[in-house]
Amino acid sequence: MIRGHVIGRYWATKRIDHIPSGAFLEVETEGGSRIMALDVLGCGEGEEVMVVTGSTAAAWLGGGKIPIDALIIGSLDQPSGANKKK
Repeated sequence: MIRGHVIGRYWATKRIDHIPSGAFLEVETEGGSRIMALDVLGCGEGEEVMVVTGSTAAAWLGGGKIPIDALIIGSLDQPSGANKKK
């Protein structure tokens, strides 16, 4: 899994029928690279997300001929215990 934050949203007026409803989001990873990922959760700009890539993303979408290799699978809040005093 890849952790990153959403830096942009792209709209596709035309798309392949097999792709489920969702937005294409640009995600900047912790390492500074950028990837385009399908978002079926409704995430927004600035949000921290978890992304899966490759066959894991394609398998979740039904595998086969779906041309998606990056999928947002979670929106991150803060780690548990982040507000605990030491």
